[in-house]
Amino acid sequence: MAYAAGVDVGSTQTKAVIVDEDQRIVGRTIIDTGANVVTAAEKAFQAALKESSIPELEVQYVVGTGYGRYKVTFGNSQVTEISCHARGAVHLFPGTRTVLDMGGQDTKAIRVRPNGEVIDFSMNDKCAAGTGRFLQAAAYALEIPLAELGPTALRAEKAVPITTTCTVFAESEVLSWLGRGKKIDEILLGVHRSIGTRSMALLRRVGIEEEVTFTGGVTRNQGMVEVINQMLGFKVNVSEESHLMGALGAALFALDRIMNSRVPVSAREEVS
Repeated sequence: MAYAAGVDVGSTQTKAVIVDEDQRIVGRTIIDTGANVVTAAEKAFQAALKESSIPELEVQYVVGTGYGRYKVTFGNSQVTEISCHARGAVHLFPGTRTVLDMGGQDTKAIRVRPNGEVIDFSMNDKCAAGTGRFLQAAAYALEIPLAELGPTALRAEKAVPITTTCTVFAESEVLSWLGRGKKIDEILLGVHRSIGTRSMALLRRVGIEEEVTFTGGVTRNQGMVEVINQMLGFKVNVSEESHLMGALGAALFALDRIMNSRVPVSAREEVS
């Protein structure tokens, strides 16, 4: 049995996934990235190995992805997170044609072919206003744990308009509305809708084709999932593995390398 691994080093969290040659996930982990990216990659990989009970020597290929992919020093190669999220999304949801990846620092809209190949993508790489960092700023301002943001927002009957386009000023706008007597749930619904609006703009740039699969850490926020569903007019694909989608895609790319190495050179030439 062959095993492959993917390590997704994100700005906020680092994820690792180990798959067997049947493309089944046998080990996974999520840890905070922290200040030392190299250490985070190693720790995540070792934690995934421990969960899988597979000796490290049996993992034949490792692919690094994410913004810190070149810091996966024990990896064999690197693949961009855009390609990895696309590959992972189509693996879990074969009908995927559009991917929305929302992480701590950026949001990406990706249009894909049926085989997971990227056709087009768009990202808000210059501003974190439509990302998890924006939610963190709101949570800090309102002194609410991140896990409670979504459920609290969903209790609101109406949303307060959040107009700032900069995460730096998000806290001051949230506190301003609070000072005017607005309810916390209404403010938070406004924050979620503000992020949703920016996400929809990215999706429209690449073209929205069903099915849409939602990936990244913000998928754990049910309030964000519901807002995206409402704006799209249909439900996005979300699973327990959505947070790990980049690492899963990387592991599948690693598995490709292993399987291709088993094909005789003559056979590969015939296929090409």
